Amino acid sequence: MQLYHHPLSMNSNKVRLALEEKNVDYTAHRVNPLKARNLDPEFFRQNPSGTLPVLKNGSIVLCESLPILQYIDRINEPLGDNKVQHDRVEEWVKKIDEWDAKPFTLSHIPDRMLRFFSRFKRRVVIARMAKNPDLANKYHTKLNSMHAMEEKLKDTEALEANKEQLLNMLDDAEDQLSTTEYMAGFEFTIADAAMIPVLARIELLKLNEEYLEPRPRLLEYWERMKSRASYKKVIGGYSSQLKQLKLVLPSACNVGVRNVFKRF
Repeated sequence: MQLYHHPLSMNSNKVRLALEEKNVDYTAHRVNPLKARNLDPEFFRQNPSGTLPVLKNGSIVLCESLPILQYIDRINEPLGDNKVQHDRVEEWVKKIDEWDAKPFTLSHIPDRMLRFFSRFKRRVVIARMAKNPDLANKYHTKLNSMHAMEEKLKDTEALEANKEQLLNMLDDAEDQLSTTEYMAGFEFTIADAAMIPVLARIELLKLNEEYLEPRPRLLEYWERMKSRASYKKVIGGYSSQLKQLKLVLPSACNVGVRNVFKRF
């Protein structure tokens, strides 16, 4: 089993948490979206959306976190076994998947940094279109989606609706945790694997005071989840802004050099 991922990708982290919790043997391949490696033709041919993660198992190729999580959970016994409500697991995984974390994240990144990487990625897409005519239409679709996200970040109503969706989801989680220890019962499930990266992103952006502290049960749950071995392996090593900076800074230097020499 091959997993193409990146530590900064929330959806990648959902999948890796599930794989670690189920003790599934897999080989991890890091694809750096900051360097636009997700736009390289070799990767783009297997996933024209250019998103992470991608899971390959023999002839099976899955490119979205929701079907990947569901696929992983069908390997042997599902996480939680008979100690959880499996319809509630499915409900939570879909609810979390329906919330688009990208505008929330990007709206909290400094504009200068956002423009730096966005401009570079647009140049990469245009260069790839010219060099790979068989993928031109797919690269053009990707370019349009990038423009659409840039417009969405200017739309205050859309951003507010995205925030409200997150708040409602966190409120629902607070209610859920009043009766269960985990998101769908009394054992860890893929619903927890999906929720943990959301909480990790909130903490990374230093938004605990607004989003987590008013919800004491969710905050206590979050502290418990951080003690799990899967969290420590998948997210813990990149949980602080300093550690994230160590990921971002080399990529920024690489992008800067490639911009200067026009190596897209």
